[in-house]
Amino acid sequence: MTRPTFPVGAVAAVATSMFAMFAGLAGCAKTDSSTPAASATSEPQPAVGESTAPAPNLSTAPVVPPAPAAPDASAAQEPVATWKNVGLMTPESVLYDDAKDLYLVSNVNGGPTDRDNNGFISRLTPDGTVETLKWIEGGKNKVTLNAPKGSAFFGDKLYVADIDTVRIFDRKTGAPAGEVKVPGATFLNDITATDNGVIVSDSGKKAGAKGFESTGTDAIYLVDKNKKLTTIAKSTDLAAPNGVLRQGRKTWVVTFGGDLYSIDDQGKKADAQKLPKASLDGIILAPNGDLVISSWDAAALYRGTPGSEFKVIIENVKSPADIGFDTKRNRVLIPIFTGNEVRAFNLP
Repeated sequence: MTRPTFPVGAVAAVATSMFAMFAGLAGCAKTDSSTPAASATSEPQPAVGESTAPAPNLSTAPVVPPAPAAPDASAAQEPVATWKNVGLMTPESVLYDDAKDLYLVSNVNGGPTDRDNNGFISRLTPDGTVETLKWIEGGKNKVTLNAPKGSAFFGDKLYVADIDTVRIFDRKTGAPAGEVKVPGATFLNDITATDNGVIVSDSGKKAGAKGFESTGTDAIYLVDKNKKLTTIAKSTDLAAPNGVLRQGRKTWVVTFGGDLYSIDDQGKKADAQKLPKASLDGIILAPNGDLVISSWDAAALYRGTPGSEFKVIIENVKSPADIGFDTKRNRVLIPIFTGNEVRAFNLP
């Protein structure tokens, strides 16, 4: 969700907030590329620790080699697959399609509020190649897609957040299957599936002279299975909600300001806490119930349990946007928004 001013060729001067990071996006090139396979890199090896025990009496004690040190969860990780220089353009989110065993990438292809109808969705294979660069493409085959961001499956449909509209596509073919307008929305950002439809966040932002400015439209909406729109909450107290994740009867929300909280279906907030750094974007659920959250300010991914400490598990990932999770391989999927790249890591 998953930001910029929009002069062509603009480059972000600082990375202290997600809005500043977004400032360099409007100048991204909008040309097609070929789709060569990307290289996969090897996984890291555990470091070898040193024994701190007193020196043994060698006349009586056997020689024991030092035991490997416990792996450091915050140590630098190496990706197991990388898609770079393959034609991705401002990738904002990655969604794992467990039915097809593919990764779906939403490409903004320009500014995140540009109504240019040139956004597209790519399908990547887990082995590091591109199956289809422009599987769904704005301006082609009766598709409208301006600046696609978060996405989610509900039933046999794919739902995609696009500025002020939730676009709906056939999950198997990618054909348009309807849309739901969200009156007054300015920055629809992330989507998560529920048992009755999808929940979508509006971060309440617009492009301004010095970056992104608040529009005051901060909100959380439900689009139910009948395409009916319901407002769960709408207030600046939501603090620019970005990533959303449904778990049980509550929805977890992360914000541009660094907040994590839950919200119920009546719009009541709970479980609020601040993470170490801000500009939070994506949020996924680890198999053990931990939350994994991406932060632009930290250029990293955090992992933790709500109410406890969140620690860095993957570092040195500039502009990590709306992350996904490959449940088959236990991989976290990171779109590198300003780098036109996607990286897959084994989840630490």
